[in-house]
Amino acid sequence: MKLPKFRMAEKSLFAILLRSPWWISLALAGAIALVSRFALPAEMFWFGAMGGFPFLVIAVMAARKQMNEPSAARVQQTLQAAGALSWRDFSAALEDAWLKEGYTVNRRHGRESGGADFAIHKAGATTLVSGKRWKAASLGVEPLRELHAAIGQAEARDGVFVALGDVTPQAAKFARENSIRVLQAPELVKLLRNTRLDSASRA
Repeated sequence: MKLPKFRMAEKSLFAILLRSPWWISLALAGAIALVSRFALPAEMFWFGAMGGFPFLVIAVMAARKQMNEPSAARVQQTLQAAGALSWRDFSAALEDAWLKEGYTVNRRHGRESGGADFAIHKAGATTLVSGKRWKAASLGVEPLRELHAAIGQAEARDGVFVALGDVTPQAAKFARENSIRVLQAPELVKLLRNTRLDSASRA
């Protein structure tokens, strides 16, 4: 029997702490230990202090995650490099990145493209990607509707929309509700690491 995957609620305390600086969780674990030291009998100290153990685990998880996050300067350099490219060069960088992550990549052309520019495949699942409007200053709902329609026609699992600009609240809500991930600054930088675009942005 396949067990259901655990999904942490985005607004739960632990989810918020995972997105926060790691030292906040470590400080909470320390605070619980300190309160236990003064509020409990000596023989009960370790039982009280163990209440901070989950926060210690979250601190370690957050630290590992944040160590892999690109710096603000790195993000800005890569986004400037991406914004200066033609679609031909930018799409080649995207294709290179997905190939290095083990995907099979098919470009969509002509009438079949619809609202998607790529179909990427891995482990038997297909994801449609829209990237041609990556330079748009703001992402609204309409391009996402086009991608959603293409996902349905292709019977794909989900979609990815590449966007360097801002995302309107309505567009963000539509994406969440329709299995579309909007690929923005830090995630895009991580995707493009070790590509020709990444090398150019470091120069």
